[in-house]
Amino acid sequence: MLENKGTNQYFITRQESTESNARSYPRKFPFALAKASGSWVEDVEGNKYLDFLCGAGTLALGHNDPEVNQAMVELITSGAPLHTLDLTTPTKDAFVETLLSKLPGDMGRNSKVQFCSPSGTDATDAALKLCKTATGRTSIIAFQGAYHGMGHGAMACTGNLGAKSKINGLMPEVHFFPFPNSYRCPFGLGGDAGIDACCNFFEKTLKDPESGIPLPAAVIIEPIQGEGGVIPAPVKFLQAIRRVTKELGIPMICDEIQCGMGRSGKLFAFEYAGIEPDVVLVSKAIGGTQPLAVVIYNKELDKWGPGAHAGTFRGNQLAMKAGTVVLNRVSTPEFLADVARKGDIYRNRVLAIKEKVSIIGDVRGKGLMCGIEFVDPRGQKDSLGAYPFSGEIAAQVQHECFENKLVMEKGGRFGSVMRCLCALNISEEDLNHGLDIFEKVVLKVNAEITGKK
Repeated sequence: MLENKGTNQYFITRQESTESNARSYPRKFPFALAKASGSWVEDVEGNKYLDFLCGAGTLALGHNDPEVNQAMVELITSGAPLHTLDLTTPTKDAFVETLLSKLPGDMGRNSKVQFCSPSGTDATDAALKLCKTATGRTSIIAFQGAYHGMGHGAMACTGNLGAKSKINGLMPEVHFFPFPNSYRCPFGLGGDAGIDACCNFFEKTLKDPESGIPLPAAVIIEPIQGEGGVIPAPVKFLQAIRRVTKELGIPMICDEIQCGMGRSGKLFAFEYAGIEPDVVLVSKAIGGTQPLAVVIYNKELDKWGPGAHAGTFRGNQLAMKAGTVVLNRVSTPEFLADVARKGDIYRNRVLAIKEKVSIIGDVRGKGLMCGIEFVDPRGQKDSLGAYPFSGEIAAQVQHECFENKLVMEKGGRFGSVMRCLCALNISEEDLNHGLDIFEKVVLKVNAEITGKK
């Protein structure tokens, strides 16, 4: 029988036979992509899907943005080098100048840039090495629910135990602290009391000579936890971490790989707290669709010798050219205000849906980084009145959204949180269309679970 090479099944079957069992997205989204434009993708069978995943937040301006593509075409056709290791070029110089100029406060004048191999994991590992070298210390403080990548160092600082359970010998001396979450407070308090408890625990533990935790080389934190379930760090918490780390001479690393580049409604999510971290990790959207990872750090930490950190593909000129376009676009006050406005539209609509159903427990986020936690209303409520996490219900919602031509990803504890990582320049029409699909699906699933229409 002749194979039909024009079907999704043909390509999915080939992928199953040739690619690693570690592949993940094709199991949730069994299609083969052929075209993409803006907020939409099209499979090989001509079906069009609204993309609320956008490369896990990589595509800040959506698929095939004309200005981004034109910048890359101009570079390719100019005869300029495309691979340069860490040698400088006019393209690289313009990117660095643009990046530093967008940093808040005094950070631009006080910072240096390290280009890494082109993934967020590489940026995390580079930052850990930088801070260990600068301080001479060995331990790291991270937070429960964190995600910093899949390399040995990055994974060691990641909270999720599932990814680590079969991997022995990860980087030692990582200490995990509680991360505030009013809905699922680690201290069972919720609200301001829960935030205060996290702040006090952090400070008292680090200042306690008998805590058992030595002064660390760095504290690494996501201003908005992404894979952990879209949990924004409260302003008070970020400010407390910054104050304590300054008092104790500990470098503070802000992982902005997913929440940065305008996604939160500010260029960097740490700006909501009015702080200046010592180190900032940037990847995903910074490359303008191309692979790029950057560590921005205070000059005082630059104790590296030549070759202390390298990477063959740290000189991706296409990414720097495209990234300069993205930086200039997403950093304008008008663009950021629009992201915040559309984020409000998203959350207000989901909150309205929440009032109609029992399977949504919490809605949270900033800008167009939004999380919707699904719960099982048939279970027992905890001490704060929250029903149990339900990854099963979230998975059902995800599947039925896909069947209705909407692509959304899950995350968080037990995979219970549906996440919005749509293009930052998504039209209001497309945003509401996606929310229409989401509402239809949630109402249907809720009726099936509860027996109530």
